[in-house]
Amino acid sequence: MHRIPTAQPVAAKASRGAPPRAADEDDGKTVEGEGQVGTATKTRTRPKKPSQYKVLMLNDDYTPMEFVVMCLKRFFRMDLEQATRVMLHVHQKGVGVCGVYPYEVAETKVNQVMDFARQNQHPLQCTLEKA
Repeated sequence: MHRIPTAQPVAAKASRGAPPRAADEDDGKTVEGEGQVGTATKTRTRPKKPSQYKVLMLNDDYTPMEFVVMCLKRFFRMDLEQATRVMLHVHQKGVGVCGVYPYEVAETKVNQVMDFARQNQHPLQCTLEKA
């Protein structure tokens, strides 16, 4: 009785006589025979999440509490209750966190608060630190 040869998958033909290769080693070149191309795989690297920075507001004896509340509402999108709570914390403890953002956003918010305070002739200080 004669055996009829059966077709083997491309991967089986490619591995005959050669050591097995990992999927990420496949370079997409023709493997043993014409028209038989391996599957190209691409590994994706995920970008690292940006470092976060706390925006801090510092207490002083001259800036009105209402102005601080207005800054917190305007630049940090707080409602009146939350802004008042943060303002009182800054007033009592000397410093308070207004929000946590990526560096560029935190830096922009600090600059916005400082510029607005200067325009309104208040000595309000705002800074940032790594969270």
